[in-house]
Amino acid sequence: MTEREVEIDGLKLKLTNLDKVLYPRAGFTKAHVIDYYRRVSPVLLPHLKGRAVTLKRYPNGVEGHHFYEKQCPSFRPEWLETASIESTTKTIDYCVLDTLPALVWAANLADLELHTFLARAARPQRPTTLVFDLDPGPGTDVLDCAEVALWVRDVFEAFGLKSFVKTSGSKGLHFYVPLNTPDVTFEDTKPFARAVGELVEREHPDRVTTNMSKAERPGKVFIDWSQNDDHKTTVCVYSLRAKEQPTVSTPLTWDEVEEAFERRDASRFRFLPEDVLRRVEGLGDLFAPVVEMEQALPVLT
Repeated sequence: MTEREVEIDGLKLKLTNLDKVLYPRAGFTKAHVIDYYRRVSPVLLPHLKGRAVTLKRYPNGVEGHHFYEKQCPSFRPEWLETASIESTTKTIDYCVLDTLPALVWAANLADLELHTFLARAARPQRPTTLVFDLDPGPGTDVLDCAEVALWVRDVFEAFGLKSFVKTSGSKGLHFYVPLNTPDVTFEDTKPFARAVGELVEREHPDRVTTNMSKAERPGKVFIDWSQNDDHKTTVCVYSLRAKEQPTVSTPLTWDEVEEAFERRDASRFRFLPEDVLRRVEGLGDLFAPVVEMEQALPVLT
């Protein structure tokens, strides 16, 4: 069946082209995408709560043309919530996908990836987390990122701060420090993130770079501290990624990171939808503290 009408939470949605293959090498169809997001929604939706989302749509699958869509489409249903956020030149009405009907609606548009801001839409200058994107340069891999993540974790532990890690669903890892305090701004988080990144770079200059130049990255892991900005988005936890296989940005325990690094087993950082759903069933949402935990950043002097 390529088309059907469904009712979710009292709202009717028309789902189309359900048999369209969006991941050709995996035979993963639009129906599979919708089903994954439906099944993972209990743990995903809290991370989308009140956040503007940039859509990343692949109407002809991951091997076809794709585009980012900031402005929520004009053909959106009347019940879909939007959030108005000012940019440097204009105000953009972003989609808010924090209900199951909204999430399924976006999946039906072949919005494979969910990219969220670090602040909720109601307070766009107040990030709820500090984030690093740990990106492996040429000649390095996710295991190198794991070692760097452990170094960064140790820095934050010295400050008495807890941190969390997830796979990017692509090549590297994403590192999160939950804050969830009302007064923190990007003017606080961005320089702090940069200072931590540069500290780790000084301690491991042959292994780490914080330099944006790609010429500096061969043989090193790039600690991208610049994600801590009001106009930047990061792929949401539990989001699919538009790769050859439908990999998922998946939360990890620090024990898992340590064990994978010690055993030199990069496969432990690769998760497909069924893997993630099994993990959620057994472990719950390992990233739940990122939404709830309140921590204060030390003041830089």
